[in-house]
Amino acid sequence: MRIDIIAVVPEMFNGPLNQSIVQRAVNKGIVEIHIHSLRDYADDNYKSIDDYAYGGGAGMVIKIEPVFKVLEKLKKERNYDEIIYVSPDGERFEQQTANYLSTLKNIIILCGHYKGMDQRVREHLITREISIGDYVLSSGELAAAIIADAIVRLIPGVLNDETSALTDSFQDHLLAPPVYTRPENFKGWKVPEVLLSGNQKKIDNWRLEQAMEKTQKQRPDLWKRSGRK
Repeated sequence: MRIDIIAVVPEMFNGPLNQSIVQRAVNKGIVEIHIHSLRDYADDNYKSIDDYAYGGGAGMVIKIEPVFKVLEKLKKERNYDEIIYVSPDGERFEQQTANYLSTLKNIIILCGHYKGMDQRVREHLITREISIGDYVLSSGELAAAIIADAIVRLIPGVLNDETSALTDSFQDHLLAPPVYTRPENFKGWKVPEVLLSGNQKKIDNWRLEQAMEKTQKQRPDLWKRSGRK
């Protein structure tokens, strides 16, 4: 899989995408992640990528020209399955979205910045808009890093135990059940007996019951969407 990220502040990716699981996936050759500075496609010596909004108002707006240039260049080199703009008013990013995106071959993630993006970019140059939550960040780079991480860990061969991702929270619209490790007894706080039984069927049933109970209690909205009764 190849992920191209178009950023206003590309340096923000030096940490999140160069560590842990994502870095392992890159080192294995399973994933390619390429960061592109939008300023490299500016048309003046000052590398200006923003301007005042027509009609007035506070804040600067990212211009369409540099975005068009970088997208045009990338699309000439290969076909892209999705061109994603990360924005507070996009569709909510959920596990099912990550599952779908992890099956694709090539995607572009365009990071927002300042007051926003020229609307013509959103209307003509991207295929979908994604939000990581109902709040505003100073830039879209952090959101893009979160989306990339969520996608990469689902790709076969990235995790040492590929079944791990299938039991994460939000798969099947359920929160993950409680997990325990050694010691079996710590200050009188004991691991549930069923987990020590060795009976995998009972353990699986317990985990499902715990996941259902936890989801009903903590995320009734998610429980409703699960379709369970």
